[in-house]
Amino acid sequence: MDMNRIPPSTSSSSETGLVPSPQGWPQPLRWRPPLVTPEEYAELMVGLMRESRLSLNYLILVLGSSVIATLGLLANSPAVIIGAMIVAPLMLPIRGMAMGALDGNVVLFRTGILSLTVGTGIGVGVSFLLGWWVGLPNWGSEILARTQPNLLDLGVALAAGGIGAFARVRKEIADSLAGVAIAVALMPPVCVIGLGLAHADWEISLGATLLYSTNLLGIALACMVTFLLMGYAPLHKARSGLVWMFGLVMVLLVPLAASMTQLLYQSRLERALRTALLNRTITFQRVTLLRSEFNWVVNPPEVVLSVRADEPVTPRQVTLLEEFVAAEVGRPFTLIFQVVQDQEVRREMPAPEEPESDPEVNPTEATLSPRPRGIIPPY
Repeated sequence: MDMNRIPPSTSSSSETGLVPSPQGWPQPLRWRPPLVTPEEYAELMVGLMRESRLSLNYLILVLGSSVIATLGLLANSPAVIIGAMIVAPLMLPIRGMAMGALDGNVVLFRTGILSLTVGTGIGVGVSFLLGWWVGLPNWGSEILARTQPNLLDLGVALAAGGIGAFARVRKEIADSLAGVAIAVALMPPVCVIGLGLAHADWEISLGATLLYSTNLLGIALACMVTFLLMGYAPLHKARSGLVWMFGLVMVLLVPLAASMTQLLYQSRLERALRTALLNRTITFQRVTLLRSEFNWVVNPPEVVLSVRADEPVTPRQVTLLEEFVAAEVGRPFTLIFQVVQDQEVRREMPAPEEPESDPEVNPTEATLSPRPRGIIPPY
């Protein structure tokens, strides 16, 4: 019997998820997006339209989150900033905008764009007014951390956007949206833009604008891909929107890659500077380095070195160390020492009391006489 003429069993192929090949051998089924019922599609579209609409609740949440985020940035408080991330509703219109661009729904796309634009304008305006009113002379670390985005921030935005879109489709994991809002951080960079404008610091504003654009486009692209894979839009309708979104993200890759390269370069310089100071200088053989902080915003960069020492560090030593670092690393740095004096302090001991001398008693007999009972010597 010719085995090639025997067709494969229909039951076995359906159970294993395989389809017969022209030669009669089983092959894996090609992946297909899950089927979405008209009811599920309509429910998603109605929900996204409701979330993306410019409502009173949306405006109040945007106003409150912008105030909280701005005050947290001015106070340099990470906990307050995290609270603003949870309250901010900016991710809701981004999902609607992404689905509108994916499915060709012009009304949903325009609704999301309008709400996002108004929310961003409120955040910039509130932070501008508060920054102008407070007028802090220097920027804290929380503000500076949102002015130099890189490829890592784009990766976070893509992951957070994908989870946010998936949580919108699967109601049972909707509780994870708070974590997604914390991870992507849309409102803080918006407020940093306003703070930079209030002080006419264009470098701060441009860096925060790049971070906000990275988060926005990363979330939108991830939402579009997730909705497409979940079967809520056909590929022939989604192709145009995906091409445009991929093109915008590719434009952002240039400054993000440059910033990532600079970050790696700065990391190598920091490691080389610490190694040179700790292993090749006499000063750091006499002190203990507690921590070091680098400020790359100023030129030349500042290095704050917190050390514990028995003796103070002199300005002459700092000058010699700066010259040594410039020769070793190949770039000048400004060294700022914060010295913690290492000295031992104890409580003051009371002076011992001298016994009263009796002129009628011989000093030798007074020394050898037993101490009267009831008298406690001072300790």
